[in-house]
Amino acid sequence: MLRKGSLGLLGWGLATVVLLLSILVPLVNSITICLLMVPLLVQYVKLDTKRFLLFYGISLVAVYLVTSLLFMGWVAVLLIAISLFFLPPVIQMGNMYKKRAPARSVLTAGTVTLIAELLLSLIVSYAFGLNLIDKMKQFMLESIQTLPVQMQNALVVDKDLLVQIASQLVPLYMIGFSFFLVLITHWLSRKLLNRSGEKIPGLKPIREWKLHRSLVWYYVIALFMEMLVKDTSSILFTMLLNLLPLLTFLFAVQAISFLFFVAHIKGWNRALPIVAIVISLVFAPAYFILSLLGVFDVAFPLRERVTRK
Repeated sequence: MLRKGSLGLLGWGLATVVLLLSILVPLVNSITICLLMVPLLVQYVKLDTKRFLLFYGISLVAVYLVTSLLFMGWVAVLLIAISLFFLPPVIQMGNMYKKRAPARSVLTAGTVTLIAELLLSLIVSYAFGLNLIDKMKQFMLESIQTLPVQMQNALVVDKDLLVQIASQLVPLYMIGFSFFLVLITHWLSRKLLNRSGEKIPGLKPIREWKLHRSLVWYYVIALFMEMLVKDTSSILFTMLLNLLPLLTFLFAVQAISFLFFVAHIKGWNRALPIVAIVISLVFAPAYFILSLLGVFDVAFPLRERVTRK
């Protein structure tokens, strides 16, 4: 069993090496980033800490040797730094997997850890004189200026204001990026680990998802404050700019959960909620209506009424 298990874990170590090297391949690297934590998480759950560090160290050495031979040394250091950046959420999620913690807790811990690392990266870069937000603004302005004049004139808002608002949405980008990465990692890692004999808890069926009722009040207050706050450079405006899309998305997910619940109770085809998802993705007003349905589902006992009927 040791030999078979060791070979399998060496395979996951090789997967780590391949994924890290593929970061250097354009277009492919966008997929690579989504999968980078999976082999590490599988290894961490299957091994004790010392053996995990041994396998992980071997993988990093292999990446360094291969990259140093084909490219410059700083490229190897960059790839290793990227791998080490994703190590803390792997450890957090792995420890919770070993304790058989609920999937919701695992996702929360992994997402919060990744967000904290992103924030720390911004602070450290700023301390060393590198303002990443300003660099992003400059890149966006240069990208807009490369567009044809007709397209630049077609912008409904001033390009400087557009870039400013986009930069103020950085917290939302960070939350979305972190949650998406952790969700993909959890989904794949759980499947792979369960096939290897582990029993990793999954999320509840989507029809059972329910947001806390207090989020309705936050949403109402945020909508009210949006009408009052006009200074686009204020901290309060930035908070609302990030909070409202996040809450709208959460309530849209809640509405989808409600539709799956209704389809389950009534014995309807699951195509109903799936069609609602597709329509909301291609038709903006439908997305808002879906979010509003989610608000009503949380605020009022809609599910109890459906069940009684």
